[in-house]
Amino acid sequence: MTAGKKAAVIRGDGIGPEVVDSMLRVLKACNSQIEIVMCEGGSEQWERNGRRDASFIPDATMKALEECDACFKGPTTTITDPKAPRSVAVTLRQKFNLYTNVRPIRTYRRITPDKNLDFVCLREATEGLYAGIEMQITDDVAIAIRKITRQGSRRFANATMKWAKDHGLKKVVAITKRNILKTTDGLFLDEFLQAGKAAGIEIEEIYIDNMMQQLVVRPEQFNGTALASTNLFMDIVSELAAGVTGSVGLMYSSNMGDNYAMFEAAHGSAPTIKGQNKANPTATVLAGAWMAGYLGERHIQDAIFSATEQVIEDGRVVTFDIGGSASTAQMTDAIIEQAKAKLRK
Repeated sequence: MTAGKKAAVIRGDGIGPEVVDSMLRVLKACNSQIEIVMCEGGSEQWERNGRRDASFIPDATMKALEECDACFKGPTTTITDPKAPRSVAVTLRQKFNLYTNVRPIRTYRRITPDKNLDFVCLREATEGLYAGIEMQITDDVAIAIRKITRQGSRRFANATMKWAKDHGLKKVVAITKRNILKTTDGLFLDEFLQAGKAAGIEIEEIYIDNMMQQLVVRPEQFNGTALASTNLFMDIVSELAAGVTGSVGLMYSSNMGDNYAMFEAAHGSAPTIKGQNKANPTATVLAGAWMAGYLGERHIQDAIFSATEQVIEDGRVVTFDIGGSASTAQMTDAIIEQAKAKLRK
């Protein structure tokens, strides 16, 4: 069991508190033994506190995060004002060196009967354009530096090969724009080729523009593979892949480092439906289940994943974005009922 395991949880902004509460209800109903430490974070609390902090994450929250074994981040809103802090996700990835973002991509028969997808998107999460190195050169010129290092590319490539081997995948697709970004993407690909050779895994390179077309035209070709790329490219690729599955509300993710992990839904804070009890809880619930598995409760993870799939495929108690009329709470209750039944078997 998970005796002594602690997870810090940030409810976030917009629909964050609603879907995070759903996730916590599911874990509690499944008798999770993880100690949950609730924390503040996000732009809404930053605004409430008079914009005084230099970060969307208060010092007390950061201390709590450091004292836990993993964390969960609810959806948060990032203010686009150049003077506003970095996003919560970017801050945490860099703080805890969470260099591999993982987004499994899969479809459900009821939602996309014409597609049957099962692959994974892996994203280098600490470098690239998200390093946040920007400069105003003149009143009319600003630049951003795309930082790619051999060390960062190597550890990400090795993590990608480990994921592929652990999940029985024979091929990794490295997504670049090496015909234009010859030096940075050249370095990135070189590390993937070396890691693939050492692991006995085939590496295929596809340029980012062609990749987007292929995901729309024939996404099934990537089943059984791991797609991997630099920070911005994979942010875009994984969003398109999520759209192909029918709803971004289904997409969950993790941010993995060597000794720590952050779990989150792949979607944003959706402020237009805040407080309406209509947000799809799936992504947050599945991310929370993954966190439970990471912290030693694999039986709970498996039960929640199976229960959620059953509820979605049944289609009677699901939210509006996937063809139903159920509230967030009602869909959560349905998942709880199925998960508890599976754990009793």
